[in-house]
Amino acid sequence: MTHPTTDQPAPKPSGAIVPVLAFAGIVVAVMQTLLVPVIKDLPQLLHTTPSNATWVLTSTLLSGAVATPIMGRLGDLYGKRRMLLTSLAVMVVGALISAVTSTLMPMIVGRTLQGFAMGAIPLGIGLMRDMLPRERLGSAMALMSSSIGVGGGLALPAAALVAQHTNWHALFYGSAGLGALSIVLTLLAVPESPMRAKGSFDLLGALGLSAGLVLLLLPITKGSDWGWSSATTLGLFGASVVVLLLWGLLELRVSAPLVDLRTTARREVLLTNLASIMVGVSFYVVSLVLPQLLQLPTATGYGLGQSMVVAGLCVAPLGLTMMFTAPVYARLSARYGPKVTLIIGLLVIALGYGGGLGLMDAAWQTVITSVVLGAGIGLAYSSLPALIVGAVPASETGAANGLNTLMRSIGTSVSSAVIGMVLANTANHVNGLAVPTMHGFRVSFLIATAAVALGLLLALFLPGRRPAARPQLRASSEEDANLERAEEVLRGFRGRVLDAEGGPVARAKVTLIDRRGRQAGATLSAADGSYTLTVPAEGPYVLAARAAGHAPVASSATHSGGDRPVDLDLSLPGGPVPVAEA
Repeated sequence: MTHPTTDQPAPKPSGAIVPVLAFAGIVVAVMQTLLVPVIKDLPQLLHTTPSNATWVLTSTLLSGAVATPIMGRLGDLYGKRRMLLTSLAVMVVGALISAVTSTLMPMIVGRTLQGFAMGAIPLGIGLMRDMLPRERLGSAMALMSSSIGVGGGLALPAAALVAQHTNWHALFYGSAGLGALSIVLTLLAVPESPMRAKGSFDLLGALGLSAGLVLLLLPITKGSDWGWSSATTLGLFGASVVVLLLWGLLELRVSAPLVDLRTTARREVLLTNLASIMVGVSFYVVSLVLPQLLQLPTATGYGLGQSMVVAGLCVAPLGLTMMFTAPVYARLSARYGPKVTLIIGLLVIALGYGGGLGLMDAAWQTVITSVVLGAGIGLAYSSLPALIVGAVPASETGAANGLNTLMRSIGTSVSSAVIGMVLANTANHVNGLAVPTMHGFRVSFLIATAAVALGLLLALFLPGRRPAARPQLRASSEEDANLERAEEVLRGFRGRVLDAEGGPVARAKVTLIDRRGRQAGATLSAADGSYTLTVPAEGPYVLAARAAGHAPVASSATHSGGDRPVDLDLSLPGGPVPVAEA
């Protein structure tokens, strides 16, 4: 079924849309983090072996990785608000299942359903792009992107307090309550976006991507248990390569793919996604190392002997600082562009890990490390959706940001596996217990620094944005916001929509159609008749314009690549026609 982009402008958003969507992101992060304080107790709580208990965490990771790009694409096709509510509802059901069980299999089912909430991040970013004016978009996307860290940082001490003083099932009841509250707030404050991608849902592509991701992430997360050179681990890695290659060939052949690989292969999108993996690695290392260092007994000679709650409070500034960097990011990005902001963020992360190597002797020192790393990770995370949004058509925002969120998840998965292996291989064994060493902590910080250095190298090759030739005015309407956002990327078409006498036509619908006949973008002309549309790739296009009271027009044009826009005015022929016949 084809779902064209609606002609209706987006409803004017209320002032509550940004905090409500950011709250949804925080709820997702809480869902991910709430079991961290009881990880070591899970085998006893679930009456199972340690290797089986790890599936409680692995199942959430796998379902989140699968759901994120799929929910993003479904949001593009059928409505981002609708899919956001669906994701949150599935999470609530999963949390309630986990809240009433103390056995392994129902817990895995519940945690698998909770993983579906990961799609809320790209869906929220897509809603913001569709409805917010340009002057609010930068800081709003930054807050939404950082919410995953904010929620994780705030939830860690809260979850530790709950786990320490009440029944651990209260964690799931609390998560379900937050999810239900987020659903109610979304229904009240967030309107549905009218933007729709053209095409149908690629079910075969979704199944192929799901299979490939499961085959890839399973050995990453379970390799330490199975052995990295075991036949199972190597066989799954090999199978994932084969399945993902076949999936890629399929996506290149279908008319409405789940992921447009041609757009994904563009330099700015590809490098941003690869840098996202490195940022994901760096984010998770500090979350794994500092809580363990803080809770190790002082008898080890380097442990800081803090309680679970105090350890959570020391790491909490990581998330708080990420939240406070959102407005800073907006100012930096408006002046220098998201590429520069990403580079600054990565440099601050490198400073945090480098300095952290010498700040491991007291709890207050870990707080400093958390603050610096939170500032850097907040700037880096905030830059990623802006880079993606600026490089893809509006109709693909959900799917593209879903893929970007998936890249971050892969980074955290790789980080968890690698750091877990490092800490296990460098541990001292005392009375049958593996005690992490200071050497292992420092090697982990060095690995994070290396990942940041690689991310910085990738960021340096991102194309920069030219400063605007004229000052950006405040967007006064939805179509002006669309125009200004499109002007941020100069690769595309621009011009004016004119009537037969050469006068401007405001609020004309301008649609960009690619060589396959698919819609590649759409916008409404501004008050002076001007429009701007970005293109996903070079090649031939058709631009169609229509407006109430005028006959429609279509014009062929070719974009040869590069950052220069193609100027093309569209004249509506034949003069005005009766509105009823338009």
